[in-house]
Order: sequence, then structure tokens, then C-alpha cells
Amino acid sequence: MREQRTALKVSAVIAAGVHLFPFRTEKLSPPAPMVLGGQPPGRVGSRRITLRPEVVETSGLFRPRSAYNRLVELRGDGLVLRAFTPADVTGIAAACQDADIARFIPLIPRPYTDDHARAYVEMVSSWDAGERRAFAIVDESSDELLGSIDVRLGEIGSIGYWVAPAARGRGVATGALELVSRWAVHEQGVERLELTTHPDNIASQRVAEKAGFQREGVLRAHTRFSEGRRDSMMFSLLPGDLA
Repeated sequence: MREQRTALKVSAVIAAGVHLFPFRTEKLSPPAPMVLGGQPPGRVGSRRITLRPEVVETSGLFRPRSAYNRLVELRGDGLVLRAFTPADVTGIAAACQDADIARFIPLIPRPYTDDHARAYVEMVSSWDAGERRAFAIVDESSDELLGSIDVRLGEIGSIGYWVAPAARGRGVATGALELVSRWAVHEQGVERLELTTHPDNIASQRVAEKAGFQREGVLRAHTRFSEGRRDSMMFSLLPGDLA
């Protein structure tokens, strides 16, 4: 195995014209995934990323992987996607009182308290670099917490999110999904990005399709919710689906 590590700052412009997936990946950790509103496609945005690239040789093939640090930020369309901090606890707890979040996120605690939110922030802050990332979605001007988006990386990745009730209908879900999906595919080497949504979460399914995700079908009894196992709608995004 051969490894190459260098410090790198990347500044890029992305075309976020196609939205990426239904706001909900039920594969994410409890307070993190879900799609709650279909909004119009995003526009071209910029993103700033500070990271350390790592090149790993596997079976004769080299595949770049970015080992995260807490400075990774994605920016575009008035949004900033950044690491969670303890200051986000109150906003997470308030958002997760919403009936739709409770309905569509598997096994979310009810009631959802500040202690749950605090434990979530601590958990995502400890995730090992390179495998999974949770971003707080915040307003670029005010740093107000608007939602959360979570991605698992690998040759086959998965993604999901939720958006606070007051932030829906403003393009937040679409913008965040586009930023993370393109970053995962173009810069992290994801070859297939999966997103699943509750069959009744029509808004999330619309978001996925706007982002360029393709509907593949129904996964029977795929996800366990508080009321038992439920089907999921499967969507996927391949590199060739991105405009």
C-alpha cells in the first residue's frame, strides 16, 4: 500500500442545477436524515474546502480519499454546510419536535430533548474521518440552523437529511443536497449514491428527482420505524447523472 498526504485548499465553482435526492435517507443515524420539502433547483454556487487528500492503493488501483478535518465547509446559494457545534443543540431539539420529522425519521426519540441533541452532536463530532460526515445546514448570513444532511462515503454511498419546519419551501433541501452529492461524487470518488425515502414522503421524492436521482423501485420491509418495518422508495445517483 502506498499513501500520499499533502495539505490542500480547494476553491471551486459548482453547477447545482439539478437537485439530488428525496430529502431522506433512512440509513442515517436517528436525528440526521430526511427530506421534507420539494423546492426549485439550486443555482451555481461556490464551495470552500480545507482537507487533506489521501491516495490509497487497493488491488492495483488508486482511489483518492479525503480525510476530513473540522474545517470542511460547502457553500452555495446562500447556504453554508459546516460541522455541528454545541451551539446547534437548541436548534436541533426544536426542529425535531416536528410531527413530520418524527414520522419519517426511523426510531427518532419522542419526545426529542436537548439531551438527545447534545448526544447527537457529540456522536457526529467523533465519527472517523473518511467514512461518514454530518453537516449542519445554516444560513450564510445569520448562521441560523436550517437542517442537517448526512452522507456515508465509499464506492456506494448513501445520503439523507432533514430541514426545520420554518426553513421549508425556500430551496434549502435542494441546495444542500446538490452541494453534498456533487462533493461526494466528484471529490470523494463515490460511484453510486443511494437515497431512500418513506413511501408517503412525496415531497422528499420530488427533491430527489429534481437533483437528478433516478427512482429504482420499492424495497420491501426495508426500514424499521417505531410502528414496525416499512417499505422504502429507492433512488440512486451515478456520476453520469450529474449535469
